[in-house]
Amino acid sequence: MIKTVYLTKVFRTDEVETTALNKVSLEIKSGEFVAVMGPSGCGKSTLLNILGLLDNPTSGEFYFNGTEVSGYTERKRTNLRKSNVGFVFQSFNLIDELTVFENIELPLLYLKVSATERKKKVEHVLERMQIAHRRKHFPQQLSGGQQQRVAICRAVVANPRLILADEPTGNLDSANGEEVMNLLQQLNEEGTTIIMVTHSPSDAEKANRLIHLFDGHIVTENIKKLL
Repeated sequence: MIKTVYLTKVFRTDEVETTALNKVSLEIKSGEFVAVMGPSGCGKSTLLNILGLLDNPTSGEFYFNGTEVSGYTERKRTNLRKSNVGFVFQSFNLIDELTVFENIELPLLYLKVSATERKKKVEHVLERMQIAHRRKHFPQQLSGGQQQRVAICRAVVANPRLILADEPTGNLDSANGEEVMNLLQQLNEEGTTIIMVTHSPSDAEKANRLIHLFDGHIVTENIKKLL
């Protein structure tokens, strides 16, 4: 599904040049659950942004579903991302003015799915994630665990092939964090590819592979368990 060859990302200002990723080569197959760990500033979020088609690398090759996309324009990245990638963030990134139902519905609006089909898909994921009883509530009326559950609903409602999770349990207590990780594991077992950035060793243990980044390099890569 994903392959990078000497992927490099350099951020430049008038006075400073920072290399966030330095010749990163990796391959992630469809159906894998990969955890990426490393200290703050090591390039984890930069890597996730590029793999999620939110940004382009400075140099190197990036293949997404077999197509080289490193030089795609923002519009082409957006079109590819909308139907292939779902995101789960540490801060949930829900829109306070929208209900649970409306937050989950957003990706389908961007894909121009009909109203009837949108309702069907949203109701399906609400039931699947056991949050249907909160469909008319607003984010601020929910607990942190419930908000992350809604964020996962939004990430999967369009049936993306890939979910990118950036510290998905970072703002949750241990019980809610475990619940969210169980949901991600379940989605992976059903065939969804997941790439997760985390500082939590216990969360990383849920993954099939563990990649350690340091100073923009992959320093170790371990298979946690066989697919």
